[in-house]
Amino acid sequence: MADVEDSAAAGSVAEPLDLVRLLLDEVVFVKLRGDRELKGRLHAYDSHMNLVLGEVLETIYVVDDDENDEEIRTITKKSEMLFVRGDSVVLVSPHNSS
Repeated sequence: MADVEDSAAAGSVAEPLDLVRLLLDEVVFVKLRGDRELKGRLHAYDSHMNLVLGEVLETIYVVDDDENDEEIRTITKKSEMLFVRGDSVVLVSPHNSS
């Protein structure tokens, strides 16, 4: 128990969620099920990967199936604060600003 607390205080990574802890108050990229992506500032998370994001830009990819071709449209939404349920999260990573 003391080893886990010592490693958390030192900023090292001992468990997978320690990587998410290092991203607190940083802008992150979150890939969700259902062709959705989020970019926002990570305010909080829990052991179920429920996330609280601020200043969120949500991108939804919609495939329009016509008789002859497929067209992919994107819908974007902005939110001041968003709660993301952990069972829809596929990926969380630092946002690359380039």
